[in-house]
Amino acid sequence: MIIARSPLRITLGGGGTDLPSYYRENEGFLVSAAIDKYVYVTVMRPFTEGIYLKYSQLEHVEQISDVKHPIIRESLQMMGFKTPQVEITTLADIPSGTGLGSSGSFTTALLKALYTHRKRHLHQEELAELACHVEIDRLGEPIGKQDQYIAAVGGVTCFTFHKNDSVTAKPLGPSMSTMFDLEDNLLLFFTGFSRNAGGILKDQQIKSQQNDVDMLKNLHYVKDLGYRSRDALESGSTVLFGELMHEHWEHKKRRSGGMSNAKIDEWYDLGMKNGAVGGKLVGAGGGGFLMFMAHDRNKLRHAMANAGLEEVRFRFDFEGTKVVLSS
Repeated sequence: MIIARSPLRITLGGGGTDLPSYYRENEGFLVSAAIDKYVYVTVMRPFTEGIYLKYSQLEHVEQISDVKHPIIRESLQMMGFKTPQVEITTLADIPSGTGLGSSGSFTTALLKALYTHRKRHLHQEELAELACHVEIDRLGEPIGKQDQYIAAVGGVTCFTFHKNDSVTAKPLGPSMSTMFDLEDNLLLFFTGFSRNAGGILKDQQIKSQQNDVDMLKNLHYVKDLGYRSRDALESGSTVLFGELMHEHWEHKKRRSGGMSNAKIDEWYDLGMKNGAVGGKLVGAGGGGFLMFMAHDRNKLRHAMANAGLEEVRFRFDFEGTKVVLSS
């Protein structure tokens, strides 16, 4: 049995510039952080022939082409399983559709487990690129490369997405006190709304490909905010970083009509009046988690709890996708 785990993530600046529709023309940049909330994938060889899948649904099929789960199907086909006799189970600390990059985390964990099962080693960047190949190239999802790369690499990392599709990963360089400040005062609250990021990102993809002036101007600005967020954190200015988060959110909302809703705006305003320096919705938008940078975290927690929002506490993950059991 092989058990692999892959961290979920939060975006700290520059989100949205990792889509091929943007970076192939303009180069993208963002800062992302892996957190200690995970997707787990187990792979084992059952006694009987066939493909056994256990996720939110159960599948038992004989041929790879009959697998309904698209990521599992494409991964098995890509790896060339000739006589499938495999059982795959997946579990997650937090459900999908909540803006924490669960799809990319699942794909990296699945590939890590499958390659380990076949006794083949993958480097972090190689794993990330294979996961991108499955989701973007083979399945045609209108997503970016951030989730796969931060899941594979882990840490608090700056990514540059080059025009030739290559990616450069560089660890953020803040002081330890700044890292502790971030872990103590970055707070995540679940809105109760889950969504599929594809619709919102598809709109961004189409407008970017059509050279929509407003969309490109917005993404240029957000990329610059990514650089400014990096500089603020590396200089220890967490309050400035929080203010940049607010600026980012204001620009992010203009990208799509589905980015927010009246209830999310109400909760965001409540947070800003009760201890938050700045915040934003994590992920593509439309639901998931509100993330705030707090100057008074107790006041903010109290206000959000009274509004009925559940907090998910976290620490950063510095290991990335890894095998936690091989027997």
